[in-house]
Amino acid sequence: MSDNYKKFAAENLREIHNEEDVLNKQKQKESGSSGGQFHNIEERLRSATGYLPIESYGVIGNLHTVALVGQDGGMDFMCWPAFDSPSIFCRILDRKIGGHFSIVPSTNVTSKQQYMPSSNILATKFLSEDGVSQITDLMYRSDPNVRPRRVHLPWVIRYVEVIRGTVSFNVECFPAFDYARTAHTTEIKRGRRVDRLSTHAPLGRALSHHQKSDGLLPTYKHHQQVIFKEETRENGEEGLIMDLRCVVGGNEDGCPNFAWEVEEREGMKGPGVVTTFVLKEGARVAFILRDLDPEDIGAEVVSRKNTVFEEEPLMTNGETLISTGTVGAGGGPVTDSGSTAVADYMPSVPYHNSVSGTNPPITMDLIEDLIEDTVLFWFKWIQGSKYRGRWRETMERSALTLKLLTYEPTGAVVAAPTFSIPEHVGGTRNWDYRYVWIRDSAFTMYAFMRLGLTKEADHYMNFIDTLFRNRNKDGGLQIMYTIRGEKEIPETELNHLEGYRQSRPVRIGNGAADHLQLDIYGELMDSIYLYNKYSMPIGYDTWLQVRDLVDWVCNNYDRPDMGIWEVRGGQQHFTYSKFQCWVAIDRGIRLADKRDFPCLQREHWRETRDKLYEEIMQKSWNPDLGAFMLSYENQDMLDAAVLSMPLVFFINASDPRFMSTLQRILRTPEKGGLVVNNLVYRYNTVTFNDGVGNDEGSFSMCTFWLVEALTRAGEHHPIYLYKAQIIFQQMLSYSNHLSLFSEEIARTGEMLGNFPQAFTHISLISAAFNLDRTISKRK
Repeated sequence: MSDNYKKFAAENLREIHNEEDVLNKQKQKESGSSGGQFHNIEERLRSATGYLPIESYGVIGNLHTVALVGQDGGMDFMCWPAFDSPSIFCRILDRKIGGHFSIVPSTNVTSKQQYMPSSNILATKFLSEDGVSQITDLMYRSDPNVRPRRVHLPWVIRYVEVIRGTVSFNVECFPAFDYARTAHTTEIKRGRRVDRLSTHAPLGRALSHHQKSDGLLPTYKHHQQVIFKEETRENGEEGLIMDLRCVVGGNEDGCPNFAWEVEEREGMKGPGVVTTFVLKEGARVAFILRDLDPEDIGAEVVSRKNTVFEEEPLMTNGETLISTGTVGAGGGPVTDSGSTAVADYMPSVPYHNSVSGTNPPITMDLIEDLIEDTVLFWFKWIQGSKYRGRWRETMERSALTLKLLTYEPTGAVVAAPTFSIPEHVGGTRNWDYRYVWIRDSAFTMYAFMRLGLTKEADHYMNFIDTLFRNRNKDGGLQIMYTIRGEKEIPETELNHLEGYRQSRPVRIGNGAADHLQLDIYGELMDSIYLYNKYSMPIGYDTWLQVRDLVDWVCNNYDRPDMGIWEVRGGQQHFTYSKFQCWVAIDRGIRLADKRDFPCLQREHWRETRDKLYEEIMQKSWNPDLGAFMLSYENQDMLDAAVLSMPLVFFINASDPRFMSTLQRILRTPEKGGLVVNNLVYRYNTVTFNDGVGNDEGSFSMCTFWLVEALTRAGEHHPIYLYKAQIIFQQMLSYSNHLSLFSEEIARTGEMLGNFPQAFTHISLISAAFNLDRTISKRK
């Protein structure tokens, strides 16, 4: 055994006392330097309302679900294991009982949050005079083309490291299963602590803040395993079993030590765990949260069928050493003399290309390999983008966000990964967006194709083919489905949750699922037409489904519906729905002509399309106000959705009727328009009864629609192109620090609505693409 190995064990024995000294000093500093006002960043950022602002979050995910992580290190939202599963963490909707997983420096620090380049790996950095630390959050993803033997591990990884100085941390993990409705038990199992010497630099080779040491660094798998076991739910579903593990990595001075404690909190359905630890420069701790099958509880190694993992022996100089016995203060097993054995500090066996089981032995080398796998996955994916124009970083961040909202098993895209984040604080406009709207998904496919990411369009077309085969009895489609293509989405109110900043009710499910919204056929047909043009020619069987769908539109376009905004105040003949029906028929005709598909109804389609065009021009146009209005019935109400008329080539942006409509919309609401501070409102909620009530913010998608409409008008009127650039640049400033957007923006500039919102990022991509192209043409 070398002198270095002995030094690691001896220094660990002193480390406990050093950590206690650091904690005591930092506690004294908290009470002195902060004036007793805030003890840490979590208290400071949440002091005003008890909640973080919506814009203070980043999002991580694995193409099955996501988690929101705040700038204070709090994981405040996560549904598990899928987007539409019940939540485990939901502090964003109830600060007391919603559940959270927080890792927070003990002192009052400042924070900076960013994504690792070209990835959805989130880094939250904490800075103070005493030290700098970072939490790297991710959900593991592997690329089978890079490491073909690795499987999908649904693991949440929170990797904590200290870059400079010494930092103490407070950690809390308080799950609240089934939207905080179902009780759970919490058990700390004491297992075998396994110490190793890691060959890795902190955070792997790619993302390390430190150079790799010439020697080997000590690591150990923490001897405590935390098991959260959810009871059977009211609907009879079996509860989840969540497993919290951690791996500790030291520096040349050894490894830090800590222990979990179980703690009860008032109002919560079960206990959580807390701990405090100190890290010095170069040290790191990786927390792993995952779900388990019952037979995996307490298992060091899985021996299940289809699992090829086996525990590697700990080797040195060709000899196999066995680690058993009581864990000592220095990390190794305690010998008969009471001293800590150093023989257990063995080099770990690298796991390169060997992660092929669903429950592998957890080591620091494994975790850092998984981080590198995830970096490679996202980096390789975004490299597929062919966009090279202006605002490239913003475009790629929007694309990465849309990819996060994709449910990989089916290719479906959720409108947003969250539910009931209010459109007006204290109001009732709180909806569940964790489902697949035909409209939103079709626009997402368009956005991906604009960037050259055609594989996503292929996956979505497979999802659409499934929906085609499961149409309603009348031959139409439902406006939304679950991520698996199911139709039933019952809406329920969770009255035990107080809602974000007391915005009630908190809703899950969506009562608009059975709405008639005719616009979805135009958006879907446009995306199919573009898919055939830019990605892959559709087949004959798909054409038969398309032909039936266009026939259905021809027979049903004259029905009143609930419109794009899903109003709950009664059906109308909405202008947007009508011109999207025109789009559906028009794209069907173009597809038939382009591909020479058989279409005996071609002349009927043309006649219906032209008849509908004339109808819209007569019944939606108000000559007195000089604008296209909300609906045939409502001739004194503007609708921002008509801004998309030139975007789908229903009308040219330079047409006098559209130019007049544009000028009318650009006015403030007090003067009969929809724009305030260059932000666009959907409609005037004061004068229009949409059946919901309460105020709302400006609609970010509509603002980007305004940008694109001005851009298209600017091809012939340069002043509009200049105005489009101004509004676009201003709109980018309303994103958060990570270039993420929610659904709406409050008058104060705060974000409102579910977050991040697919529709906003889709319209951003479209507006930026066309604005860049138009500017380039004029040079």
